[in-house]
Amino acid sequence: MEYLAGFSEYRKTNLKNSIFNTLKASNETWAFHLHGQVSYLARVVENGIYDVTLDIDGQGEEVVDKIAIKFLYPAEVQEKISKLIKKKEKKVEKLKLEPIPKLCDRHFIKNKTLYPLMKEREVVFFTLLEGDLIRGLVLDFTMYDITVGLKGGIPVTLLRHSIYDVRNKAGRCFLKSFQQEAQDWKKSELFIQET
Repeated sequence: MEYLAGFSEYRKTNLKNSIFNTLKASNETWAFHLHGQVSYLARVVENGIYDVTLDIDGQGEEVVDKIAIKFLYPAEVQEKISKLIKKKEKKVEKLKLEPIPKLCDRHFIKNKTLYPLMKEREVVFFTLLEGDLIRGLVLDFTMYDITVGLKGGIPVTLLRHSIYDVRNKAGRCFLKSFQQEAQDWKKSELFIQET
């Protein structure tokens, strides 16, 4: 039998969570960044299957397709985050990629790839579909989103559908398309092989 120590328990506890349910319950104001370089300060009023109703500061309620949302973070760290997320991956930005509706066409990251990255605190670089470059440590993940700790531990939550690529400092790719064969999780100290 092969497995990652603690992974099964983590999956049971966290995988079905959603940042939108958490925000609806907390009634906190967060900064939402959408495709097209649109951003809002808003509270989550309703969490639908494919959309979310936001109460946007100064505008009122608006229904937003989840696929349009790239990343979000608490409003109180907005100034700090704007200094940390400045860089763009120019080659990706020039592609002018749109959100990817079909699940099978997205740039997928396996949960068993994310888990060792999180536990071993490896710095990773996430490139989003519009070229946004987010560098940090994986703090948490669910089926829908990945929370990354930027410099100073400042959290930003990426929607998994907005990811184009993810690599470490050495340029090692962690997308499913590469990891199907590479299986880096098997090189982790968390990987257990019982005979």
